[in-house]
Amino acid sequence: MKYGLACLLVLFVTLVANMAEATVRLKDMVEFDGVRGNDLLGYGLVVGLNGTGDGLRNAPFTEDMMTNILERLGVNVTGEQFRPRNVAAVIVTASLPPFARAGGRVDVTVSAMGDATSLLGGTLVMTPLNGADGTIYAVAQGSILAGGAVAEGEAARETRGVPTAGIIPGGARVEREVDFALESLRDVRLALNVPDFSTALQIERAINQEFAGHVAHMTDSGTVVLQIPKTGARSTAHALARIENLRITPASRARVVVDQRSGTIVMGADVRISRVAVAQGGLTLRVEERPLVVQPNPFADGETVVVPRTAAELEDAPPVALAEVTGGTSLSEIVAGLNALGVAPRDMIDILSSINAAGALHAELLVR
Repeated sequence: MKYGLACLLVLFVTLVANMAEATVRLKDMVEFDGVRGNDLLGYGLVVGLNGTGDGLRNAPFTEDMMTNILERLGVNVTGEQFRPRNVAAVIVTASLPPFARAGGRVDVTVSAMGDATSLLGGTLVMTPLNGADGTIYAVAQGSILAGGAVAEGEAARETRGVPTAGIIPGGARVEREVDFALESLRDVRLALNVPDFSTALQIERAINQEFAGHVAHMTDSGTVVLQIPKTGARSTAHALARIENLRITPASRARVVVDQRSGTIVMGADVRISRVAVAQGGLTLRVEERPLVVQPNPFADGETVVVPRTAAELEDAPPVALAEVTGGTSLSEIVAGLNALGVAPRDMIDILSSINAAGALHAELLVR
């Protein structure tokens, strides 16, 4: 029995140690120099809406675009007055992934730019997508999947989600490739998503160990340079394929992130608090309106008068004794010490700010 209990204890300690030293793949921590996407932008027209399109009096650019499209199709509408409510002008955005080839497809996002109330059921007409250099790299077209719903009647309207924006999965076809000669690179920079000297040093050591030589070196906290010729790999792509799945234990600064709007508090595993004493209290204010209606006597020459009456109360919260938060050497000890105060999350935000001002919070406090 004792032997079995000892084995369970050893297993538990091993699991905790493995959780505390979680490893992350290199590809999830860095961006390879030049291997990135490119943003695309276009201006198009959505048709087939059920009376929820732009009001052409408020969005004349929609009418101009519709006129241009019809004239390109051989329909002469010069001087005609038409006010359809089933079309809408939209902005179309997409991201061209790295190494995308002509004929491939990418997802696009469609957003109304006029006074259209919904894009549900609409179809995007052929829209060219331009890069930052003004060149057309893709063309988008297709049925829109909007993520909202609208219910309305004569005197009421209910909207859920955002029906004025939607996506078209695979809605853009790549027409032009972005020139990038990966094979010509002799040095590839690895940019850390979260710059840190310790993490960059670990990456350098892991890569050098993988290739059994000094092929990588750290230049700063956010960059590690890989020298491709020294790796002996067949190509740059082969060298990157060998290192992208290396396991690294990331190191980062101790942080406490506070969201005041939702009352959310997130602490990193390396957060530490020195021994402090905390007392927390507050005030409760209550204001109640009790108007009094005074009416004249029957058959008297008078008027009904409303006399305002207000009851205001200000009371202290129940007294809380001075509580001691012992210095924590682990995250669980810190959480246990703070929970012992018995306060709500929003009050905990003020307590953490005060502990930080007292110099007892050994972490970076980020308030959003």
